[in-house]
Order: sequence, then C-alpha cells, then structure tokens
Amino acid sequence: MSAIYQFDGDKIDWTETDDPTQPYPCRYWMSVLGSDPKTGRLDLIVKWPPNSYCHFHRHIADTSILVLEGEQHVVEILDDGSEGEHKVRPAGTYLMSPGGEAHMEYGGPEGATVFFSLYAGDGPVFEMLDKDMNVLDASTVADMAALATLEANPPAETE
Repeated sequence: MSAIYQFDGDKIDWTETDDPTQPYPCRYWMSVLGSDPKTGRLDLIVKWPPNSYCHFHRHIADTSILVLEGEQHVVEILDDGSEGEHKVRPAGTYLMSPGGEAHMEYGGPEGATVFFSLYAGDGPVFEMLDKDMNVLDASTVADMAALATLEANPPAETE
C-alpha cells in the first residue's frame, strides 16, 4: 500500500511579506511547517505571486528543495555583484543544495510554491544581503520558528 499525499495551500497559515523599499517586486508568503533549534532543522514553505521576488539572500544551511507549484527562478549573484547562472525549476523539481550561494529567487509567470528543508546545525540558516553583498541580517532556526506555523487542521483521510 502506498501513501497518498495532496498539497492544499488553503490549509497553510501564511505570513505575507511585501517590501516596497526594494528596487524589485518583493512580495511572498511563508510558513514554517516544523523546526527543531536543538538539531538545526527547519522545514518551511514559500509562495510567490507571478514574477515577484523574496529578499536578496544566501542559504547558509544545507537545503533540500521541492517545487510544488509553478516555476521557481533562481539567479546566482557572483561575489562582484554580477549575475551568474539563471536556473528555472518547474513543479516537481527536487534537489539538494549545500549552503553558500548568494541569489535572487522569484516565482515564474504563474508564481511558485516551494517546500524547503534546511539543516543549519547550530549556525544561521539564511543571511539577508544588500546589493554590495554585505550581511544585513542572519536568521537562525529559532528566529524562523517564531514565524507562522501550520494550522491545526486534521490530515485528510486516505482510502
């Protein structure tokens, strides 16, 4: 017997970020699904409207990614601030990535919903960067755990 899984974004308690101070459209929703600061584990889901970005950042944590809906676009930003590789990840894409790459991340023409599973140990998970690659803020698992969490909805019954 195999398990049946169905994603339903309506059962997620989303926290919206809309930052008009950025020189790019910066709007997204995020929800922390689970976290364990003692082990450095963090699972979260992010949703972008069409062609909208999250803040310029770098994952410090090792990260597993699963694109649930739409397309996730990731543009690597090189140390000199220039753009590197532009990756397009359609729904169904799964990958594991070590931390360290600074990037701009956004939803494609139909937006995107992406699941992230991160392992940071006892260090930061993300660093938010300015255009000159200076660290503006570093977030730990405990910081992220203070954000939105999965609503208390019972799981759907399976046949």
